[in-house]
Amino acid sequence: MTFDWGLPYPSRRMPVLARNAVATTQPLAAQAGLRMLLDGGNAVDAALACAIALTVVEPVSNGIGSDAFAMVWDGKRLHGLNGSGRSPAAWSAGRFAGLSAMPERGWDTVTVPGAVSAWAELSQRFGSLPFETLFEPAIAYARDGFLVTPDVARQWQLQEDMLLGQPGFQEAFLPGGRAPAAGEVFRFPDQARTLRRIAETGGGAFYGGDLAERIAACAAKHGGALNLEDLAAHRADWVEPLGQDYRGVRLHELPPNGQGLAALMALGILSHWDMAGFPVDSADSVHLQIEAMKLAFADAYRHVADPAAMTLEAGALLDPDYLARRAQRIDLARAQEFGPGAPPDSGTVYLTTADAGGMMVSFIQSNFSGFGSGVVIPGTGIALHNRGRAFSLEPGHPNRVGPRKRPFHTILPGFVTRDGEGVMSFGVMGAAMQPQGHVQVMVRLFDHGQNPQAACDAPRWRVMQGLEVWLEPAFGPVVMDELKRRGHRLAVAKPPSLDFGAAQAIFRLEDGYVAASEPRRDGQAVGF
Repeated sequence: MTFDWGLPYPSRRMPVLARNAVATTQPLAAQAGLRMLLDGGNAVDAALACAIALTVVEPVSNGIGSDAFAMVWDGKRLHGLNGSGRSPAAWSAGRFAGLSAMPERGWDTVTVPGAVSAWAELSQRFGSLPFETLFEPAIAYARDGFLVTPDVARQWQLQEDMLLGQPGFQEAFLPGGRAPAAGEVFRFPDQARTLRRIAETGGGAFYGGDLAERIAACAAKHGGALNLEDLAAHRADWVEPLGQDYRGVRLHELPPNGQGLAALMALGILSHWDMAGFPVDSADSVHLQIEAMKLAFADAYRHVADPAAMTLEAGALLDPDYLARRAQRIDLARAQEFGPGAPPDSGTVYLTTADAGGMMVSFIQSNFSGFGSGVVIPGTGIALHNRGRAFSLEPGHPNRVGPRKRPFHTILPGFVTRDGEGVMSFGVMGAAMQPQGHVQVMVRLFDHGQNPQAACDAPRWRVMQGLEVWLEPAFGPVVMDELKRRGHRLAVAKPPSLDFGAAQAIFRLEDGYVAASEPRRDGQAVGF
């Protein structure tokens, strides 16, 4: 593929071209991954060292108590891993009776954390370095301290007041009674000791040893339902990625319980329009992408859940005839609200790595909302996510809360192939922004030929509810006025904003890669 190597948008980043590459949201974590590659490790080793380090240096978005998903291109085929956890066995619908929505924070949002199991599974199957080696950078950052980066400091400060009352949070993350400022050193020796324990036991201590006992004891003390049996029953699952063809390439996403299906559906709908015929940042192009995304979300929010609870197969939503009918619903002249169709029966961090041997990894782990539940297990540095918040309380909905069930999940790693060969590992973190970001990156690369860094730098839109759409101001008044005329209810974000995601990408060239990192965050692409 021939790119336009121009960089038409304001940015703090340049693309990195190298035979080995890492791209993620925090420079120290990127360097941890690069260190594994320099020491002879492969892309999986690099991804895991990067992911583990991110729990220390970017705690506002992920932690030891996160969930994780991954796709690995081993040089010949693509593998998917679902490292999300299930709800406690005691989470019946009756436990939440009388509520209009799931709680946002606290123990009643905590499902079994799956990230540690994902680390162990990936290392055991694909890693080349000892598991304990992958933890060395993270342990050093936690033990000796690291300088907090500006974007992480800003997010930390935004969240401190809302989490003060959660067990263990203030003691762990507000040293001296406040969030650290940019450039200040933050040390977390409790986390260093816990990471070493996980490394020594291959993750076993977290699900069936002393760390599991401390998690269960804290839950019992504060009225949480999570217990030792729930932790011991957890497993990460190897899954077959779903795919959707688009402009000669194929986008792959993990199957439900994740929302990647929405990105595939939106691209399937857009394939019925000549997107390359519209200028890249025009009102026509933006309008069509927004409408396709709304159609896809209408179905995803109605049907996506734990696969065991879904009432139709995921593939039914990708049926070509069904997507063609959905594409016909779009009116180029006006915005619409869409309900689900009738298909045929049947606070997040992202990183990507690639090595000279051809292995590529797309990896994402998340607390969901910033620091997640706000609960931190005393003396361990284990901050727990709040993924249970994504369950529904609607009777009859496939995503209704229930025992030992995976919730609807927002995080999704993306991967692109062409003619059965690996092309690009990428992701755009940020809750419901993620499939929307995947669609926008795909259109920019494969309809308009923009290079990966330009696709990351470019202004973004975000579908909210109904006709409401958020835009970044770089689209300009002409495009905004035309979108308003078509009926979109626009809100323009003031930069810097966390609402439009954060992209990282590695694209395979004939000999090596081009790596790109998001300019909206503290991230970095590195390589050699």
